Amino acid sequence: MTYFRTLPSKMNSVQFLDQYADVYEHSPWVAERAWAAGISEKHNEIEVLAGLMARIVLEADETEQRKLIEAHPDLAGKAAIEGGLTAASTSEQEGAGLDNCTAEEYAAFQAYNDAYKKKFGFPFIKAVKNSNRFEILADFKVRLENEIQEELKTAIAEINKIARFRLADL
Repeated sequence: MTYFRTLPSKMNSVQFLDQYADVYEHSPWVAERAWAAGISEKHNEIEVLAGLMARIVLEADETEQRKLIEAHPDLAGKAAIEGGLTAASTSEQEGAGLDNCTAEEYAAFQAYNDAYKKKFGFPFIKAVKNSNRFEILADFKVRLENEIQEELKTAIAEINKIARFRLADL
């Protein structure tokens, strides 16, 4: 079992929201609902809190899920190049080597990002921790063949993976 350094069950609502509001990209409602659901000693374990937050996202309505998906930046996209990512997204993309792309790789990312958004209407989401730019580019090719319902489910699953990684980093 892995526990947080600062125990969620010992926090008040302000402390909890300050700590966990950004776990889901620009979507503090997930942490707000987690707090409202009741945080107990069992939530001091990373997997338990991650499970609660993932369940909140899975139980959200389609509009909320879409907004959550749309809150994520493109991988190796314009925001990354211009320094407009959140600290967590910057760290994750750098960890996957996206800041070291060649000009050709950046062009490939832009083309895939554009094709993906054109087909599905939302950005490509992938938990890039423990991945690299070559694997990510290959995953774009595979996932562009999917149907929209499959990609919506995949995007939510990837977002929950990202959140789990971010919780572990806390």
